[in-house]
Amino acid sequence: MEMHQVRYFLAVARVLNFTRAADECNVTQPSLTRAIKQLEAELGGDLFRRERPAAQLTELGQRMHPLLKQCYEAATGARELASSFKSGEVGALRIALTHSVDLSLLIPHLDQIKRMFNRLEFRFLRGNAREVAEYLKKGEAELGIAAEISEEWDRLDTWPLFTENFQLVVNKNHPLASRDTIDFGDLRAEQLLSRNYCEHAARVNSSLREHGLDVDRSHEIASERDLIELLEANIGIAVVPDTASIPPTLQRASVEGLDARRTVNLYGVAGRERTAVASAVMRMLRGANWQQFIDRNGTP
Repeated sequence: MEMHQVRYFLAVARVLNFTRAADECNVTQPSLTRAIKQLEAELGGDLFRRERPAAQLTELGQRMHPLLKQCYEAATGARELASSFKSGEVGALRIALTHSVDLSLLIPHLDQIKRMFNRLEFRFLRGNAREVAEYLKKGEAELGIAAEISEEWDRLDTWPLFTENFQLVVNKNHPLASRDTIDFGDLRAEQLLSRNYCEHAARVNSSLREHGLDVDRSHEIASERDLIELLEANIGIAVVPDTASIPPTLQRASVEGLDARRTVNLYGVAGRERTAVASAVMRMLRGANWQQFIDRNGTP
């Protein structure tokens, strides 16, 4: 079955006249008639009763009409969408982020990219570092953002975006919130909330353990949202990166001697063609001023 056969059939069904339908389709009547006969042969029966002055749909034609119309509209829509993607009128962004990367970092760039395309579709994927690597491998995401992907894959391109420190975060009603200086001795009696979903959780915990904190007794948290809720409930304290968003009910504080930092990277797949949207976003992220986000969330 050819789409031009379906188009001719729909034209005749609409005007119920072979000559007028041929004019609408810009073909000769013999060509239109021949195409419809081929379609009838494929479907196993007549689609029209060829009467004068008007053609009439047969029972088979009536039953096939909605199906063929849907088929033709779907094919037309697919061609239009493909053309829009090729011309850059429509874009799709598929990006994977680890759980520890705050989406607010991308908002200014997403707002800017929206103005570059008439229609833009976003698809955000979340996972741990291994899952982000899998999204990239399978082509489910074009770009990935993570603090570290330890996957050894020679096609994984890496571009460092920024390096940030970790800070203590406590409830504003917590006694430590009013302290001018905090050292590790002040933290030993506190309940620690461990961000085990962060790629650098093991390194941060190791650093805390070296300073005498009982990390093994910490509450293991599975998401940033859960961490915020527990901090707001004053159930514990946490060490988070500079760019992590926190509500006004919480407060950041520096801990003397805390030397923990991470580098957040942009990842792509070498040798794989990228969409216009992904290429534009990659250029934006690599050229962005990330210091503004780090300074915005700095300690008071």
